[in-house]
Amino acid sequence: MDATWCGQVAVSAFFAIVFLQSGLDKFVDRQGNLGYITGFFSNSPLKSLAPAMFWAIAVLETIAGILTAIGTLIVLFGGGTALALWGLVFSTISLLCLLFGNRMAKEYGGATVIATYFAIALLGFMLL
Repeated sequence: MDATWCGQVAVSAFFAIVFLQSGLDKFVDRQGNLGYITGFFSNSPLKSLAPAMFWAIAVLETIAGILTAIGTLIVLFGGGTALALWGLVFSTISLLCLLFGNRMAKEYGGATVIATYFAIALLGFMLL
């Protein structure tokens, strides 16, 4: 066990928690989440695309969460980092989509929070 391995496990587990919870919640409470997203984009040029964007991000986040969760277990037991890296790729794509949406909706506070997650993703790319 070394610092790099600990970092790989930590970053992979972080994104597994973030995106499994967020992605699965979008399916479990789809009406509530879809209503929120529709309202979120009601004054933006993307308002007509809100339902499609909702489902796209739900799928992306769920894939990211599954890949990083399985990847975390594989890294944890010494099996390599490839799946965790793919999970991180999907996590980063999800973050960029969320950042774009926040900027288009002029929700600058939310965009700032996403930047913090993005910094953790960049750290993950260096470690994996």
